[in-house]
Amino acid sequence: MLKRNRGIKEIIFSESGVGHAGVGLIASALKNNVSLEELQIWDDSIGVKGAEELAKMIEVNTKLKLLIILDSTSMTATPLISAVLARNRSMEVHIWSAENSEKNSKVVEFVPGDGTLRIYRLDLPGSCRVACALGWNSTVKSIDMSGIRLKSRWAKEFRQVLEQNRTLKDVNLSNTFLKDKAIVYIAAGLFRNQVLESLSVDGSRFGGVAVEHLLCPLTRFSALQNQANTTLKSVTFGGSKTKIGREGVAAIQQMLITNQSLVRLGIYSDESLKQEDIVSIFKSLESNATLKYLSLQGCKGVDGELVFQTIMETLQVNPWIEDIDLTRTPLQSSGKTEAIYQKLGQNGMMEPEIDVLKDMPLTAPKSCRVFLCGKGYAGKRTICNSISQNFTSSKVPYLDHVKTLVSPIEQAVRTEGIRIKTIKDDDVKISIWDLPGQHEYYALHDLMFPGHGSASFFLIVCSFYRKPQNRELKSSAEIEDDLLYWLRFVISNSRRAGPQSLLPNVTIILTHFDKIMQPSESLQTTIHSIQKLRERFQGFIEFYPTVFTVDARSSSSVGKLTHHLRKTSKTIIQRVPRVYELCNDLIQILSNWRSENSKPAMRWKEFCELCQVKVSALRIRSRHDNVEKVEIRRRAMAHSLHHIGEVIFFEELGFLILDCEWFCGEVLSQLVKLDCRNQTALEKSGFMRKKELEKILKGSLQSHIPGMNSKVFDNLEAGDLVRMMLKLELCYEQDQEDKNSLLLIPSLLQEGRGRTQRWQISMPDCTYTGLHLECADSNHTLLTPGFFPRLQVHLHNKIFKSQNQLGATYSLEKYLISLSINGIYVRVELGGQLSYHIDVLACSTKNLTETLRLLRQLIIPTIQSLCHGVTLTENILRPECVKNLIPPRYRKSQFVHLQKLKEAILSVPAESMYDYQHTWSSVSDGGRLILQSGFDYARDLLSDDDFREVLHRRYNDLHHLAVELAVPLEDNPDMANTLVTQGEPEGVVEPSFSGIAKGVEIVLQWLKIIEREIRDLKQEIQGLRYYEHRMFIELNRNVNYLVNYNVNVEERKVPNMFYFVRTDNYTKRLVTNIVSGMVALRLHMLCEFRREMHVVEDQIGCELIQLDNIAVKSFVPYMKKFMTLLTFALKIGVHVTAGMGQMIPDLSRAVVHLVDSSVINGAAGGLAAGAVGAAAIGSRYRSRNKSRDIQQDLRTAQQWLLDFLKENRCSTGKEIADRFGLWRVRYRDTGQIAWVCRRHREVRANEIFEMPI
Repeated sequence: MLKRNRGIKEIIFSESGVGHAGVGLIASALKNNVSLEELQIWDDSIGVKGAEELAKMIEVNTKLKLLIILDSTSMTATPLISAVLARNRSMEVHIWSAENSEKNSKVVEFVPGDGTLRIYRLDLPGSCRVACALGWNSTVKSIDMSGIRLKSRWAKEFRQVLEQNRTLKDVNLSNTFLKDKAIVYIAAGLFRNQVLESLSVDGSRFGGVAVEHLLCPLTRFSALQNQANTTLKSVTFGGSKTKIGREGVAAIQQMLITNQSLVRLGIYSDESLKQEDIVSIFKSLESNATLKYLSLQGCKGVDGELVFQTIMETLQVNPWIEDIDLTRTPLQSSGKTEAIYQKLGQNGMMEPEIDVLKDMPLTAPKSCRVFLCGKGYAGKRTICNSISQNFTSSKVPYLDHVKTLVSPIEQAVRTEGIRIKTIKDDDVKISIWDLPGQHEYYALHDLMFPGHGSASFFLIVCSFYRKPQNRELKSSAEIEDDLLYWLRFVISNSRRAGPQSLLPNVTIILTHFDKIMQPSESLQTTIHSIQKLRERFQGFIEFYPTVFTVDARSSSSVGKLTHHLRKTSKTIIQRVPRVYELCNDLIQILSNWRSENSKPAMRWKEFCELCQVKVSALRIRSRHDNVEKVEIRRRAMAHSLHHIGEVIFFEELGFLILDCEWFCGEVLSQLVKLDCRNQTALEKSGFMRKKELEKILKGSLQSHIPGMNSKVFDNLEAGDLVRMMLKLELCYEQDQEDKNSLLLIPSLLQEGRGRTQRWQISMPDCTYTGLHLECADSNHTLLTPGFFPRLQVHLHNKIFKSQNQLGATYSLEKYLISLSINGIYVRVELGGQLSYHIDVLACSTKNLTETLRLLRQLIIPTIQSLCHGVTLTENILRPECVKNLIPPRYRKSQFVHLQKLKEAILSVPAESMYDYQHTWSSVSDGGRLILQSGFDYARDLLSDDDFREVLHRRYNDLHHLAVELAVPLEDNPDMANTLVTQGEPEGVVEPSFSGIAKGVEIVLQWLKIIEREIRDLKQEIQGLRYYEHRMFIELNRNVNYLVNYNVNVEERKVPNMFYFVRTDNYTKRLVTNIVSGMVALRLHMLCEFRREMHVVEDQIGCELIQLDNIAVKSFVPYMKKFMTLLTFALKIGVHVTAGMGQMIPDLSRAVVHLVDSSVINGAAGGLAAGAVGAAAIGSRYRSRNKSRDIQQDLRTAQQWLLDFLKENRCSTGKEIADRFGLWRVRYRDTGQIAWVCRRHREVRANEIFEMPI
């Protein structure tokens, strides 16, 4: 019936005596039944055989949903539950037994709804069989075997369950009498398990060794080691029979310090832990940010005032603990747990919002860096040792008179990498950074250069002798060259700090002075050349007035230098911007941490943990605190420590380097110490495999840090160092998506000497262009040796991280970058290792505008971004030099400044602008002609954008001048419109006769378009010329009117046309913004000869100590009007102001400031310093918007000028002639009076005669 019936859903057998034979028949029938869902057999004895038959049925029947068995023996449960679990049946199982006439008791219960399996009673073989069935089970999520006596045999099987099962999340093995061996098996399974979340093994009988094994998968024993098990969130162990012991306590401590996943930890009813063990456990929780619940219920060691204080201190620094269960402990009995729970409640309260950095107090820094700069064999290391001995000389006075003995072997060993010696002077920490003088290490200097506001200064060391072992003196020129490089290096990097930073402080030291027996002319010449360097770098560097001449080996000889170092360090510390007060505290905290852990670096997580425990201002006080703001504070402190040179902070990598000497001297220097002679062909091209580089770095570090090998690589691995180098752009990955990509290291590159240089494409219609970028101030700055290697990496990263540069190619040589992007081939060439210029050459089938656009939008900004402290000027290279790849030594004169070329175009009449030619000189080498002289049209050197800019500048100048002169504009729409770029003709040329005809038509259309563009351009130029002519006539009329206006006032007893200048680095700059409070100005007068007004050379002028508000109000309102005319005259090339053009720094910016001036009220800071300003006698503007009476402005200004000259005793004709070189004359034809220079008075005597006062 059961085989055939399809309607029966439930069958119950109660006291039916079916036995094992009957159950066998039922099981056989149910194998084919597809409808029955419930089977219950009550109060029967089916036995183990019957249970096995039912188990076979369960293996094939998938429809049965409920199985309830009440049998006389508990052994019945084993085969049934094993079959259900092994076949992953969603069958609810309840098995009861009534052995030995006992009351019915449940043996096994499985509820598939929540995946819970509860085993109440099974023998050991049955437990092992169930464990085997669980291996690949996917229905059980929680298993409870508490109270069952288990042994290591079961634990061995359960280990396989933990390794194989992917759904089991909760295991309760409480009171299962497990011993050490069983726990070891379970712990072994946890290493590979990644799903279990909760494990309880309390009430067992294991010891400290078992605890150590149990917690091992949850513990890290090195900063580089990953935690084996990260999914287990809750662990419970302990009991009266558990003996945790010393090993167990140490394991608990290590786990709590390093674990990053455990949320709940329970140690129940333990009697073995002492008070000091509980104290150590809570101290381990200080830096744990993941554990939320801790239960120590019933532990006898939780007692005493020490434990109470430790718990309170831990909760003060660890707000993440939400609950501590201390029930049934002596501490609860004493009534002290209330304070603990109150503190837990406070840690859960909302904290008030804090300002991120506003309330952080500032103070003067307590550390200063001294950079020892100089070439090899200068004696820097010896000076450093002598200075160090001088700092300790108070303890050993006789050392002042004893030379520092240096063995010949020690002298032969030159400094490799950057060496740092730290000295304490009272509460100031002075670190002396010895920069290696060998050329191969120069690239490292930029990386460690101090930033803006950092307390630091420089000692530039130079030897009198070429080699320490001989008596060959350096010439004064050689010494000057040595000093010159380092001065330029300091300035080129210091300018990155910003315009408002302090000037770098430099002291010059000359060594090996003891070898000079008597003064010589060479010594005097050297002193004179150093003095010339001082004058040359005045305004760029703050020199210490004394040049120290020392014997570096003698402590007494460097005594004054040591005193200078002490004094300067304290002075610098007071002058630099203040730092966060916490920085000074953190310096000591980090120093202590480094000493305790013997690690040269720390990870960001360790830094955060240290801040949480040691620094209250950087502590998270509540679980609901604004963690992001605390994180910002911590990062601000790390950046500040990096800024002052105490650490090297890699934010993106999450590292802080605490030992700067180790990193600079031993890590970074490894890149430049690779022996090229032993390189493979792959390495000679600059490429190296990551594993090879890691091997070199690892071997070098192990050999150079005795006693710290294991500690270094416990904290950092070679892969971390490679990632740091990638971050510092000391190398790049050939393929960023490939983990095994080759690394290119620029320091491995070799020069491509002897190779034939040629372009990859060569077609008649190719466009060739080049830009020559050079330091605007090559007398004081240079491109440092580290610049080009970083450019090689930075440019590669910028190109290949862009989504728009697919198909780009990139290759390198020592001083060359070759790349191609979108059909444009580019070469970036450095002019040598110590250079002041860089050339960017391009070859393309595209037009000139597209080619230059790529250079100016990608290449040039990338170059400029790496040399913030150096201003690069843009010059245009001769196209023939680019086409033929003329060597750099021959193209030194074959370029023209971009702005000067534009100005030259602006200087010619409008009709000549389009056909302007720039002429190139010839180049010869030893009588051999390299390049012939020639010319190029400006339109072939400039892009369309540049040429249109020139045209628009001319038009705008004329337009603004017309507005100022109130000249009515004619309706000429072509004048104001920009050139319209025609779109490309649509259509595709087909490969047929009709297609060829169509192609010819397209070409003809293009020729017509080009012809029309040229005609339009020439028409626009012609219009500009007509406009320019009108403006020139009107301007002359206005200037003459202004010069001769109101000639009867005071009978022209003084000149009217005055202006102010300020001396800046031996050059006169026109004061372009008059504001109240300006000091150190000089008043000068213009020669007023009609139509030839100009600046008088060698004019002494009259000093104006300070401008007050009254003076500003007196002359600014009218003087800006005349200077507007002067500015526009300069911009359109009218030479009425000959000689003044060199003194106006930026005419385009000056116009804006003249037209909209807010300085009339004398408001300091109203406009940026440097806008146009000078004096004039005013003009009668015809604009209706002029609200102020021009005549009143004129009288006010002239009265101020008269009063000022009288106060300075310069009111007579002789005094004015002496001060300003001007004489009062009258024109013979008009009778008008003017003040003219000596040249005009003598040359134009037939037109004027003198009218003395």
